[in-house]
Amino acid sequence: MDINSYKKSGVNISLANKLVQHISRVSKKNVKKTNSHKNEIGGFGSLFDISNLKIKDPVIVSCTDGVGTKIDLARKFNKFDTIGIDLVAMCVNDLIVQGAKPLFFLDYIAVGKLDLVKTKKILDGIFKGCLLSDCKLIGGETAEMPGIYSKNKFDLAGFSVGIVSKKKILSKNKVKEKDVILAIPSNGIHSNGFSLIRSILKRNKIPSNLKKELLKPTKIYSKEILKLAKKNLINSAAHITGGGLVENLLRSVPEKLTLNLSLDKIKIPKIFKWLKSKNISDEEMMRTFNCGIGFCIITQRKNISQIKKIFSKSFKPYVIGYISREKNKINISNSLIW
Repeated sequence: MDINSYKKSGVNISLANKLVQHISRVSKKNVKKTNSHKNEIGGFGSLFDISNLKIKDPVIVSCTDGVGTKIDLARKFNKFDTIGIDLVAMCVNDLIVQGAKPLFFLDYIAVGKLDLVKTKKILDGIFKGCLLSDCKLIGGETAEMPGIYSKNKFDLAGFSVGIVSKKKILSKNKVKEKDVILAIPSNGIHSNGFSLIRSILKRNKIPSNLKKELLKPTKIYSKEILKLAKKNLINSAAHITGGGLVENLLRSVPEKLTLNLSLDKIKIPKIFKWLKSKNISDEEMMRTFNCGIGFCIITQRKNISQIKKIFSKSFKPYVIGYISREKNKINISNSLIW
């Protein structure tokens, strides 16, 4: 007699329990490295003790995001150890725009069929991203959904929570006339524009020396930005993601002030030059990709030398514009130099 079961329908609870055991083991190591509060993995809710945080007038900041269709390339190239870093980065880099210190992170992984080896690699990347952000993975969900996702496809979402003192919140209202705009280099494509990239790859073979650029993990800027915020060296900031440089910077400048950008000052990495060569306009490149700039700071000119000291050589900030008071909301001079 054939007896129906959850396993026969495509969901393996025993395999999921093994994954929880793996997460629990790695989580304990994470607690030791981050000196964070212990939390039992597998509970119904996740706990985080904020009683030892010495922050006056604390404000909670929360963000959620995913990595988009970059996961399809991870699957295509069978490389899953960095996509988790991307997931943490896309959330944490949004948190720090307001000067918030990341506290904890939760993930959601949806799969058609649970592959223990692949999922462990994804989770290990998430743990690494949390270590780079100095926050803790305190919970999450792995959902096995046969029929919704095909056997080897999956999706990721992340949720991060941070904290900042009310007086320390970075806001566009702090931006003043004559402030300068500093561009912080990206680590490559990061996690935006991959639907266009996948379309290009269907018709074009990428040079072997650029192939590794496709899955480079998103740079996490939290340690540097929080150091600068602590020293009151930032007035406003912007995470350069979907919409590109201009749209994201405009969110960080008051209505009454003007954003002035010199596009010829942008240092464009080779991977973007290759994409540009595939018949993409400058406007489309600027709206779809970060074009080499992963994060921006708006600050007083006198702070530039101090700010540069915080960053390593690869991510040294440089001036790409300034703030003025004019009728136009934005002035763009010159063109990108490819």
